[in-house]
Amino acid sequence: MFAKAFRIKSNTAVKGSDRRKLRADVAATFPTLSAEQLSEVVLNKEELNVIKLYTHKGEAVTVYANSRNPVLFEMEKMLYPTVYTLWAHPDLLPAFTTWLPVLHKLVGGADLMLPGVVVPSSGLPQIDRGTLCAITLVGNRAPVAIGIATMSTMEMLSAGMKGKGFTVLHTYMDQLWSFGDKTCPPTIVSLEGEPGTEHAEEEEQDDKRDKGKVSENSLPVDPSLSTDIGNVSLNETIESAEVGENEEPSENTATETIEDGNLDVPQELEDSRSPQEQMDALLHQSFFHALKCKVKKSELPLLTSTFLRNYMYSCCPEGKLIDVKKSSYKKFSKFLQSMQQQKILQVKELSKGVESIVDVDWRHDSIRSFVVPEIAASESPAQDSKAADGEQMYHPPEIIPLYGISSKMAPLFQESGYKKGSTLSSSEVRSAVISYVKINELVDETNKNFVKVNPILCDCLLNKSEQDEISKLKWDDLLSRCLNQLQPFHQVTFAGQEPIVRKGNIDPIDITIAQRSSNKKVTIIKNLELYGLDPQAIANILQQKVQASATVTTLPGIKDRAQVQIQGNQINHLAKLLLEDYQIHRKYIQGLEKAPKIGRKK
Repeated sequence: MFAKAFRIKSNTAVKGSDRRKLRADVAATFPTLSAEQLSEVVLNKEELNVIKLYTHKGEAVTVYANSRNPVLFEMEKMLYPTVYTLWAHPDLLPAFTTWLPVLHKLVGGADLMLPGVVVPSSGLPQIDRGTLCAITLVGNRAPVAIGIATMSTMEMLSAGMKGKGFTVLHTYMDQLWSFGDKTCPPTIVSLEGEPGTEHAEEEEQDDKRDKGKVSENSLPVDPSLSTDIGNVSLNETIESAEVGENEEPSENTATETIEDGNLDVPQELEDSRSPQEQMDALLHQSFFHALKCKVKKSELPLLTSTFLRNYMYSCCPEGKLIDVKKSSYKKFSKFLQSMQQQKILQVKELSKGVESIVDVDWRHDSIRSFVVPEIAASESPAQDSKAADGEQMYHPPEIIPLYGISSKMAPLFQESGYKKGSTLSSSEVRSAVISYVKINELVDETNKNFVKVNPILCDCLLNKSEQDEISKLKWDDLLSRCLNQLQPFHQVTFAGQEPIVRKGNIDPIDITIAQRSSNKKVTIIKNLELYGLDPQAIANILQQKVQASATVTTLPGIKDRAQVQIQGNQINHLAKLLLEDYQIHRKYIQGLEKAPKIGRKK
């Protein structure tokens, strides 16, 4: 299901009432969880987000994720745990075991066939058809996949362990796993009587004898998953676990993965330092990189949470993830306290319970001596040129209009594999419409610039007054009518971040002029956050440029949105800042026409 990239529709925080409902649903779905375990799955206070997405096949899925990893996903009102959750609670689901080479097939999107299931001496778990099960590897109880059983245990044995055993929903190393911190499965010792325990001593001796050698049939995955399988022929296992004629060759051939090297051994294993020391080093590197290349003087004071989320995370090397809890500091506030003791920066509590960075000593030896990593330097030469002043090059977001399929328009897109609720770009809409016209042979034979209107096109695109009058449409008219009938969405992509899809058209940056007491005018700017701009930073820059008072106030009734208010009509200065310095397109700015005419006095 998650073998290919998915499209995120929305990502929002879970409210308190929804969190309680989710906890109740999890308790009902997994009754074996104790109250303590339940609070570990659905945390009481830690941030929890609900992410609505569409898989590459158009399936609607809801994912629940904490600050680090996805913990649950919901499809057709059924809850399923992710591998991250199963690693913390390995006994949550009945488990079936397979061989290491079969894992590659599961990651590629294949289902688990019964010849690839290992039958332990104690027998298979007793399950019914449709039961949700975990899939583990020989020698390690940490689940690497979850799937739904297509047969009961009795039916599996009656079929001679042949045929499809499990419809796989989610695996280690798929796109849902990649959405988390990409940690490897832990090593959980197999229970007595399970596969892999009978020959433990032999395996240990074989591991020593084969150390430094790579078997032709082995996959370069995490060592916690690796185990010698004794006298069993891997070629025979792979052959018996074939997943059917419909599977693509790339999913069937284990040797292709070996040659491509898709599943590399994590670099962390090569580091002799402890995980805590590695996280401390990563924190320091990202911290000094952010101060040297990202933070502007004009942005101070800067919320510590904003500094971590928007600056340090973006400076984290590719393939790594900052997790302060895994460092020796445990809390980000303690880390900043340590930096403050070294007189690198100054942190103050400007409002109750909210800390901000109020000053940075860019001349400090630690910042000046820090060498920006070569990859980051090559990617951001403009930022390096401003490093001395602690400035950053702003990159405007990429904004793409999308179109959502309503129930009325669904029949037109059904043949292209899209469902109600799918979001498409204009090019995808065009391709789907052209495909529909060609499949149904609707191009007019006498004039190919026209398309014949069949009943579905009539219901989708024509008004009631037009349905008896129009029998043909021009291609341009057909496509424009189609776009107008679809629901507007938009996708915003900030540099180095996942795309965000929102309903409706994006609100422009709104600039208005208001009149206050004594006939004084003020300039009000809204919706800066939608374009990745910090209202406080904009207020500070304008205040310095025009030498006028500027304030930032929260918009009533709108969460996480603020407006900037500055004395006088400052639209000319604001236009230069947004259009030239930040390179935001004019169509996304509303109110520039209210700028005062230069050279005239009123």
